[in-house]
Order: sequence, then C-alpha cells, then structure tokens
Amino acid sequence: MNIAITDGLVLTPPPFSAGLNLWSREDGIAGSGSYAGQPNAAYVPADQDFGGCMELQKTSNTQKVRSYLQTPIIPGLYLRVTARVKAISGALPSVRIAGWAGASNNTNVIGVPQTGPSVALTAYGEVKTVSAIISTSNRSGVNMAWGRTPIYGHFGLDLTGSNGGVVRIDDIEIEDITSAFLRDLMPWVDVRDFGAVGDGVTNDAPAFDAADTFARNNAVSVLVSRGTYFLNTNVTFSAKVRFEGTVVMPPQFRLSCTRDYNMDTYEAAFGDEQEGFRRGFQVLFYFTDHAVFDLGGRRIILTSPLDVAAVSGLDTLVQRRVLANGMIEAGTSTAWNDSTATSVGTYTPNSNAFRLTGVANVANILVGSRVTGTGVGREVYVLSKDVAAGTIMLSMPLWGAAGTRTYTFTRYKYLLDFSSFAKLGRFEIKDMEFQCNGLSSAVMLPPAGIGFIISDCTFNKPKDRGITSIGEGCQGLHVDQCQFLSNEQPLPVQNRTSIALNVNSNDAKIRNNRIVRFAHFAIMGGSGNLFIGNHFFQGDDQTAGVRRAGIVFTSTNVKTLIIGNYIDNCYIEWGNEHDPAPEFSSEYSFGGLTVTGNIFTSNDTAVSFNFFVIKPYGPGHFINGFTMNDNVFRTINTNIDRVESVDTTHSTLDFTRFRNVMIEANAYNGVNQITQSPVTIQHDQNTAADTWVVDTEGYLPFGARARNVSGIVKENAVRTAANVIDYSMPYAETERGTGARSIHLRWPQALRGRAQVTIRCDNPN
Repeated sequence: MNIAITDGLVLTPPPFSAGLNLWSREDGIAGSGSYAGQPNAAYVPADQDFGGCMELQKTSNTQKVRSYLQTPIIPGLYLRVTARVKAISGALPSVRIAGWAGASNNTNVIGVPQTGPSVALTAYGEVKTVSAIISTSNRSGVNMAWGRTPIYGHFGLDLTGSNGGVVRIDDIEIEDITSAFLRDLMPWVDVRDFGAVGDGVTNDAPAFDAADTFARNNAVSVLVSRGTYFLNTNVTFSAKVRFEGTVVMPPQFRLSCTRDYNMDTYEAAFGDEQEGFRRGFQVLFYFTDHAVFDLGGRRIILTSPLDVAAVSGLDTLVQRRVLANGMIEAGTSTAWNDSTATSVGTYTPNSNAFRLTGVANVANILVGSRVTGTGVGREVYVLSKDVAAGTIMLSMPLWGAAGTRTYTFTRYKYLLDFSSFAKLGRFEIKDMEFQCNGLSSAVMLPPAGIGFIISDCTFNKPKDRGITSIGEGCQGLHVDQCQFLSNEQPLPVQNRTSIALNVNSNDAKIRNNRIVRFAHFAIMGGSGNLFIGNHFFQGDDQTAGVRRAGIVFTSTNVKTLIIGNYIDNCYIEWGNEHDPAPEFSSEYSFGGLTVTGNIFTSNDTAVSFNFFVIKPYGPGHFINGFTMNDNVFRTINTNIDRVESVDTTHSTLDFTRFRNVMIEANAYNGVNQITQSPVTIQHDQNTAADTWVVDTEGYLPFGARARNVSGIVKENAVRTAANVIDYSMPYAETERGTGARSIHLRWPQALRGRAQVTIRCDNPN
C-alpha cells in the first residue's frame, strides 16, 4: 500500500531549491513567517553530501523548520518523516522531527505528541539521519500517535540545544509506510491502525467504524487486537471481524457483527459466554439481514433469568426472528428462587372477570406470578398490575372467587422470559435444549403476539414449568417435535407439581412431542387446537397408583382435534375452571371435541381410573358435539371399570340435553364395561310380553340417558305365546327405568323373540 501512488496524494514537502519562502520558521500555518530573506538561512546548491540543501544558523532555543504544505492525516495511514542533517561550524545542536497537528477547524490539537526522538550532532561534517512515524494509531513503532482528531500536519524539524551553530539540512521526505504495519499480504486490518486505544476508557467506537469502512472498501477483514475497547455507541461491522481483545459497552448499545453473527464471535468479543449470549441475542431484534441467532451447538450457562425485552431494548416486534442450535443451562444461583407474595384482593366477575381490585401491596406482586387461592383455576397468572389503582389484570377469569379473599402470587423464574414485551409475534425457537437442572423453568411467552413457534427442542428438568403463557402471546402457538423431561420423574403422580405447558388463547398446534412424567402435560384455555402424534406418559411405580390428567381443557366449546396420540397413564380432562360464571347460561356448553385414532394405555391403576373425564364447575351443562372413535383402550395388570366418567365434585351434567355424541369403533382391552353411543343392544324376550324392557347395560357414556332409538330390527320371527308368527312392529318409549337408561318396546300384543335395538344417549341434531 502506498497512498501517494494509489490516491495521488502529495505527502513530501517541496525541495529547498523551490524557494525558502515555502518553508516556515514558525509552525507552518498560513501567515507564519518564512525563511525567505532571513539572515540566518540560505540555499546551498551544491553540497558534497546533499546536493541542494538549506544552510541554517541556530538563533532560537527551538529553531523550527516547517513546511507550509498541509500533509493529510488519514485513519490507517502511517507516515515516516525523514531528514538528513550535518553540523558545519559552531555549537553542536540536537535535531528532531517535529510537526504541527491541525484539527478540522484549523486549530492546533493540544495533547498529542508533536515531536519525535531527538538526535545529537557530535562532529562536524558527519551526516545524521533523523526520522519519526506519525499515525492515528498508537501501535508500537509510532512516534507521534495523533488519534482521529488531527486531519493534517505541517512537518519539518527542530534544532534544540546551544545557539550559534550552523547546520545543513537535506530535502525533507515524507513517505507512506503503511504497508510496514498493515502488511499488504495479510487480509485484515487492526482497529489500532485506525486510532483505537484499547484502554477500556477511551471511546474506540469511531476507530472501529473507520476500520470497518476501510475493510469493507478493500475486501479485507478487521482484527480487534489484544486490549479492552470501550464502545460508547452502537457499532456495526459490515466486514468480517475477529476478536483477540474484548469490548465493553453500556447495555443500551449494540455490537452488530453482520458477517460473523454467531455465538463464538460474541463470546470472544465480550470475553464471557453469558454476556456474549445476551449481546448476540440483543442484536437479533435489530437485524434486517439476519433472522437467526445460531448458537453453533454451544452450551450457555445462565446464572439468572434472561429478560429478553430488557436485553433487546424493545417492547414490540412482529417480524420473524429465530434462536437456534444450542443449549441454555441454569447455573447454580439464588436468582432462580421463586418470589412469593400473599395479598387480599376483591374479585367482581360481573364488573371485569379479568381483574382483581383493592389488592394490598400490589408493588410486591410480580407480573407473571401464578395466582392460587380458593376458587382459582389452574394456570392463572398476573398479566399486568396498576400500583396506583391497586389492581391486577389476570390471564384468565376465576371460576369461584367472587368477593374478597386472600391470594398467593408465586413468580417462577425462567431461562428465557419474554413477559416484558408488550407484543412479540413470529418468534421461533428451534433445535434448542433448555437444561433447567431442577433450578429454573424454561420459557415464559410474551403477553401478546401471534405465531410463536417452538420446534425440535428439549425441555430438561424444569423446576416448575416448561412453557408458560401469561396472556395471549400463545395465539397460534406451535410446539412441534419437542421433548419435555420432568424433574419429578421419581415422584408418585400425586406429589408432582410441574406442568409442561399452558395455553390461554386459540389455535395451538401441539404435534409429535414426547412428554415424560409431569403433573400435567398441557392446560388448555383456548379453542381451535390440534393435538397430533404426541406421546405423553405420567405413570409411576405405585401399585394401584393415582393418575392425573395429561391434557386439561378449561373451557367448554374447545373446537379441538386429538388425533393419533399415545396417551399413557393419564387422562383427558374437560372442564370449565376458567369460567367466571361456571353455571350454564346461554353460552355454548361442552362441545367441539374430536378424539380419534389414539392409543390409551395404563398399568397398575385403580379400577376407578378413567381415560376421559368431564368436570363441570357449575350446573346445567351438557354435551353438544363430541366424537370419540377408532381409539384403542388398554390396561395392564389391573382392569378398569370404564374409560369415561363425569367428575361431580362441583356439579354434574344435564343428560336431557345431550346432542351429537358419537362414541364408536373403539377397541377395549382390560375394560370391564365398553362405551358406545349409538349402541346396538341384542334383546332376547323369552317370555311373551307386550312391553319389552331394553336396558342399555352401562354402554351409554357418562351414565347418560337412553334418549333416542334410531333403529329396531327383529331378528328371526317374533311369535305369540302360542308360537304364532307376528308381523307387527313396536314403538319405542325412551328414557325409562333407573336413571332413564332403558327403553321400552311396545307391541300390540304379548310377544316373544329377539330384536336388535340401536339406542343413542343424545338427539343427533
């Protein structure tokens, strides 16, 4: 590199033969005095050593010689000023290269070195060479490191020491020796070449920007050499960059490495994997040319929860961003401990079913806390709070908490906590392991947003929760091909408290996941869900052990498909615990659920265990639209009585209003009483009677009533007591007998024989 050649810059001052009027006896700035006509200076045209040269008698304590030429000072440029001098007579002075550093406003830049090393003249006629290197850089070998403020210099030399001596000075040369520092054969430049100091105090951001600009324009990379570089503003590297030194910067500023956007780069840049992860993750939310932060398979140990919104500096983003390919692990720290507060509050569901008022000590209650207390359903969280008003907004209504009572607010701690966003949509987490080590929970979703995707991830040993939603940021949630491995696997089912995930909003797609031994797999508060291809098992090693729900639906009209799952030692629970008025009024009741093609299995369970349970939290509800077909039910070691039931802890169902209930084509193994509706009963009437009582014999689901007869077929001849064939047809009377679970076939006379009777527990339309 030689910028005088490549860019045509004039670096070297004019020769003395061009006239001493071109040389200043002061600083070289415009208006300063020249050597033209001075009695102590003359041009010598034919010196035996120099040819043409300047002869000068020293008359001042510091005799200055400066060129009027403004030599440019450019970041990354290294200049060497050289002069050859010999003493002719009189006192022997010392000589040094010197310059005047000019700023953009044409003032002298005080504080930068403006003289080079001094060389003493020790004999007459002996030629001495003096030189100095000037640059914006403070690298070794630079005599005058000027930094980025000076933009030009007036260069020459100083004579110091005793006055009266006479010297001759050869033409002064200034040359570009940048190649000696940058080494053109190396495809990189050092930030120090552009004025970076690396002392951890000086703001090196301008030097980083200059190095990046040069590297980008010259198709090379940037080296951040050893040192600690303070950056007091955002810095972007458009060129490739490599860190040997480290950077420090205030948390609101970003280091964007656009060509090396990966975990290795950011760990090297900040000298710490946790801080490197935070800084790299921060930049993800601002890139336009990168949508993925790839951890490169790295493990990141966090010793405190990561508040993603605080790290990013944003509260809203609806552009696709992806965190991928690594592990985040909880390191031992008290920062993972739950924060718990207890407070009195008033719930008035008719006013606002999502609000608690009159809450004491609201300031002590953290957003994202789980709310527990009498009349509170599962997975209810603090969505927001108003300290001045003493109110709290809830993620879900409370089913039985009207009035004033005491609540407990427990804030779990998460490896990735998105709860501080106002809205975050289209965020994706792929190929990640969350190694919670029983210390932390894994992911808390944002309070609002749509299309959050979590795929091909492992949630290992979460202390409390795998994925938590505290609002509607779960709208359109995708959880695909993930593993959830409980921290409570050795515990009996009844002692477990951890939950893999919860959803408050609609349209969740939960597919092809494997979930091992949590208290519950999923608490679902919305509708429009798909559960496809999951295997969730929650058993233990207890004989006749307790089993709990795998999937819990907390609203009545769920509009959900459960297809092709392996439901192992747990059950599906369908209730309305998030209904502020849980009794049936004019809303949709239980309906919109299809359970098809699943494998249900259990072992060592009590005979009272059921695979499907409806749990109404108030009276008057019924089923309107439920299909359970083509499933396989199998028990091992112990039979169970039946596969379905109604949990009447709070209320039961209105069996007179069942509509569109289809339970058929299922396989039952180890189940004492199979369930069907419609069910075809073979009734054998051995004694002639005009009324045949046909008992559904427990086939109808949930203890339902025999509400409809959809078919009667006489099998073989129906005969009178005298053995005469009768060709008449009966009519049916429904909802007869105990529990209204029988029907009566009424004949015109007493008859005996066999009939195939198809009975339903509902009205089909």
